[in-house]
Amino acid sequence: MFETTETPRIFALAPGVDFPKALVSGLHQRFVGMAPQEIARTQIIVNTARMARRIQSLFHDGPAMLMPRIQLLGEFANTESASLPKATSPIRQRFELIQLVTRLLEQQPDLAARASVYDLADSLASLFDEMAGEGVSVETIETLDVADQSGHWARAQSFFSIARHFLDDLESAPGAEARQRRAIEEIIARWDAEPPKHPIILAGSTGSRGTMQLLMQAVARLPQGAVVLPGFDFEMPQDTWGHLSTALESEDHPQFRYHALLDTLGLPISAVLPWDSTPAPSELRNRLISLALRPAPVTDQWLSEGPTLGDLMPATENITLVEATTQREEALTIAARMRKAAEDGQTCALITPDRMLTRQVTAALDRWNIVPDDSAGQPLQLSPPGRFLRHIVALFHQKLTSEALLTLLKHPLTHSGVERGRHLLNTRNLELWLRRKGVTYPEAEAMTAWAQTQKDDMSGWMRWLTHNFCKQLRSNTPMEALFDAHISLAEAIAHGPLPDGKTGSGGLWQEAAGRAATRVLADVREHAPVVGEISPADYADLFGALLSRGEVRDRDAGHPHILIWGTLEARVQGADLVILGGLNEGSWPEAPSPDPWLNRKMRNDAGLLLPERRIGLAAHDFQQAVGAPEVWLTRAIRSDEAETVPSRWINRLTNLLGGLPDQNGQKALEGMYERAQVWLNRVRALETVPMVPPASRPSPTPPVAARPRRLSVTEIKRLIRDPYAIYAKHVLRLRPLDPLMRTPDALLRGIVVHEVLEKLVKESADQDIPVTLARIMDISESVLAQNVPWATARALWLARLARVSDHIVHGEERRRTRATPIAFEAETSAQIEELDFTLTAKADRIDRTKTGDLILYDYKTGVPPSKDEQTYFDKQLLLEAAMAEQNGFKGIDPAQVADAIYIGLGASPKDQPAPLAETPTEKVWEEFSTLISHYLEDGKGFTSRRAMQSERDEGLYDQLARFGEWDATDEPAPEELT
Repeated sequence: MFETTETPRIFALAPGVDFPKALVSGLHQRFVGMAPQEIARTQIIVNTARMARRIQSLFHDGPAMLMPRIQLLGEFANTESASLPKATSPIRQRFELIQLVTRLLEQQPDLAARASVYDLADSLASLFDEMAGEGVSVETIETLDVADQSGHWARAQSFFSIARHFLDDLESAPGAEARQRRAIEEIIARWDAEPPKHPIILAGSTGSRGTMQLLMQAVARLPQGAVVLPGFDFEMPQDTWGHLSTALESEDHPQFRYHALLDTLGLPISAVLPWDSTPAPSELRNRLISLALRPAPVTDQWLSEGPTLGDLMPATENITLVEATTQREEALTIAARMRKAAEDGQTCALITPDRMLTRQVTAALDRWNIVPDDSAGQPLQLSPPGRFLRHIVALFHQKLTSEALLTLLKHPLTHSGVERGRHLLNTRNLELWLRRKGVTYPEAEAMTAWAQTQKDDMSGWMRWLTHNFCKQLRSNTPMEALFDAHISLAEAIAHGPLPDGKTGSGGLWQEAAGRAATRVLADVREHAPVVGEISPADYADLFGALLSRGEVRDRDAGHPHILIWGTLEARVQGADLVILGGLNEGSWPEAPSPDPWLNRKMRNDAGLLLPERRIGLAAHDFQQAVGAPEVWLTRAIRSDEAETVPSRWINRLTNLLGGLPDQNGQKALEGMYERAQVWLNRVRALETVPMVPPASRPSPTPPVAARPRRLSVTEIKRLIRDPYAIYAKHVLRLRPLDPLMRTPDALLRGIVVHEVLEKLVKESADQDIPVTLARIMDISESVLAQNVPWATARALWLARLARVSDHIVHGEERRRTRATPIAFEAETSAQIEELDFTLTAKADRIDRTKTGDLILYDYKTGVPPSKDEQTYFDKQLLLEAAMAEQNGFKGIDPAQVADAIYIGLGASPKDQPAPLAETPTEKVWEEFSTLISHYLEDGKGFTSRRAMQSERDEGLYDQLARFGEWDATDEPAPEELT
């Protein structure tokens, strides 16, 4: 196939060329005149399965011929070195390192948080793999000079001596990287002794790792060997390549790895030949991008070479530069363009390392029923089985809350084996009970007692629930036992109730996600004994980290022409339209991950990969992809947190264009923005909600028969201030949904204070025990323990009660000299016969004076209403006084009311009497009757927020009234209802 030569063979293809297609084209040209069996002996080594499939597909398209042998790098290494020990599982490596890292953190707890044990083990395993791949020994790390650096790095360095035995074990059970390095070294040694005579072509690799560099050098030197590089910059001048010699200064350049390979082989840049005559989609654009990405020391070439580019309009005519306001807008714009590509039959690929952006684009495409073919798939931990398994493991180490219980009960995999509909009905009823009772931590006894009160038989379902959902563990347990318990519990909850002795797992392990989870968990179970004993909390952290490494991909589900690629796939694939998304600093290029073991200088001294190498690879991906026939470059101006910084490559390109006005650079840049603006305008129009006239201030007038005929005294204030709330509650019969979990809010605080004072005063009255600070604290602690399950809230509320205790003690002394408590939470009702209306009331406390008069009290944990507020709005105590004189309370005959007082127990405790002298009870009842008669008349509207105390006050039904589209200055709009 190749002419005999003494120099290594290096071929390349320009950025933007469809690499697999051009590779096959070049092979066809070289196969001309060869015997069929010679073609079949040709060996092609590639580094991704997707590229191998694409090459095979291109050969299948014709002409008819024997196929060359196409191998993945891993398959090639395993086939050619079968005598080496099998690579150990990555999970087993990390499990072994967990023990080392755990002991390290026990000795040096300030090194990292305990929850980061797996992350540290994972990063350490990755470092060991990197050391193996780059041929760096542990002795090299141990001899690094860290005398002038932070003590952290010295401690990290010393840890390598502790981990030495682990590295020694790699000799007999190597990791994947170590085995591949040894395999390649063995193959190269065999080739040196007896070079293969058949053609061997290594295609598509950039040589970013040490092992691959070794193989590329060896293949290039074979008698019939050749290396084909993707995205080689043929436009960069010879003298510019010389500025890429220093890793610390130039490794972030897209062509640095190619310079390093050629330098090792002793080849000049001119020795790299085009593999195929296929031209780049736009050679003018490749020249522009090459100049924009020149190494930092020679960016002055912009001044000298820029004018030689000629008219820049043709170079940029197929580039669109999208700068969206937000990432959501960016995703929608990308999705809209991909939809157009699907309609036109274009092959469109989104390339980005930003997985959040790809998920948003996928969600946006769902609007048009388009499912993209995502090369990365979905993270296993975010799939239905992944989320389900993580919810299950939380049962082991977290106290069960109503929120956690219902989250799991409503999961689509829960009770998926039998009678799913009945399960959902029972769950709904349980949720309503939990909300109504305000249960924060549901317990088996309480739920079982509730189930027995239901009409339908829920005994079997409740036994299944209480048996499986109350599994909290506290002690350390062997990893394999904890794992088995976890999976058994997951299967029991996934299936639902089963007869004794029967097992099942419902839909847990079905579909692609379930099968992917099965594969990951089988590996975990096999190596779980390595971990030893582990706490449930540590197991939960470890399990979540293991799931995060898995992916779920359904190859048959995606659209054949709408693709989402990672940067690795993009290096060796081609598409009609390429969208480079998320081009912001920190996204593309990605911010380097923090390394807890070696800093940048230590890595450079040891010969390991620098953070700049990742940036250089990302730059090469950009240069390769931006050469496609049609290109979109997209970014969001703002993220969720702050304004973003454009990717350095976007900055270079726009700065270069902006500095070449004589070559129409500025005009070309404006054209790129203008093409983007067309699509941004379309997306904004798509997202714009049609203008709807703002709502008017509601004042519904329901029929007389539908108007409320029964209210409580506490609702009269609401009737005066916000009549619409009364209409919504009593006419429409709408109730706010009770919160799922109780919170330490003002309502609960009021309930607690009422109970404390009731117990205190009852005890004092019945047993003649004096009211003291100590007794208040004792009762408060008891009531808080029973009603407030939050330790912080208990402490805060106890402190509040302590602050108002003097006011309570002195107030009770005064009240006791004047009257004696006779009733607590006393109820009554009064009717207005001519209006067929009933008013109900419940007094917090009633005392009787020595003369037989009554004194009414109401406890307020906030600020009690002022005299004027009671006169015109808050008439609760005034109405209770009128009812006490007319009807009396349950067990208390009607009597004169001497006083009615609010006992304020807020931040500034004070007692506030009702203005009975200025507003006698007869007048109060007369005014109340007049108010009710107006609201029972036909034609009277229930106006929203009629007389709120403040514009900032919130009503329960403000959203229903569409408050905000109108304000208190708007006139009500009566609406007659039938």
